[in-house]
Amino acid sequence: MTDAPQRPALAALLTVAASAFVAGTTLLAKALGTGALGPALSPLQISQGRFLFAFLAFSLAAVLLRPSFTRPHLGIHVGRSAFGWGGVTLMFAAASFIPLTDATAISFLNPVFAMILAIPFLGERIGPWRAGSAALAFLGAMILTRPGMGALQFGALLALCAALAMGGEMIFIKLLSGRERPFQILLINNAIGLTISTTVAAFVWLSPTPQQWLALAGVGLLMAAAQTCFINAMRLADASFVSPFFYTTLAFATLYDALIFKVLPDTVSILGAVLILTSAAILAWRETRHR
Repeated sequence: MTDAPQRPALAALLTVAASAFVAGTTLLAKALGTGALGPALSPLQISQGRFLFAFLAFSLAAVLLRPSFTRPHLGIHVGRSAFGWGGVTLMFAAASFIPLTDATAISFLNPVFAMILAIPFLGERIGPWRAGSAALAFLGAMILTRPGMGALQFGALLALCAALAMGGEMIFIKLLSGRERPFQILLINNAIGLTISTTVAAFVWLSPTPQQWLALAGVGLLMAAAQTCFINAMRLADASFVSPFFYTTLAFATLYDALIFKVLPDTVSILGAVLILTSAAILAWRETRHR
């Protein structure tokens, strides 16, 4: 299998498209969880829909493309899928309580949590630049929790837990990196995620309305499209070039929230998001120089 030629412009476009799709999944999850499309569905059921329709999409692709598979590292896959399911479920729950802008900004803490978790689990070291960027990101997250404001505080804490779970998922992704093909990883991840989410969603299941079924399908298909775009972007350009474009997710989340729910970011949202994005930029710059 030869490497794809470097095409940075197309890689940037694919990453921006992935960002729009990811923000779209959170938008639909918010509509499903707040009762905008019928009786409010539990985040557990919403994440089950996400894995169901994403798995169906990748299964269809497997039938059509007939890719080759190798023996999977099931233990690592289970750990990755469990943390991924927890992260997406908590993120969907957070979107029901706080603006998409805040939930998305806090989710950008996941590389910071991955960096911290990599110390005990991967034996990596943390220097002053990494420590400083982590402190700045946590300051931004604490601002977004809005202490003393009830539901907003609770929703921000849910988003913070989602970022922690996603950071744990990144550790398992690093362990899988280079061991298996990306398509195989995605197919197995969605299969295991579907198993976990279906088991748990059975306890809170409500019969979705036709509109809700369409929205659930949209969540899964948009996530599958986002994963496909992002993987192809990583094939066409270096990770250090591609990653910053993924932060346009915040812009799309803000736009969707304003257009659909008439919610505009306030000063606190902007300040917290700026601190977290600055931290991410510093970390990305430092990691690029280090490599």
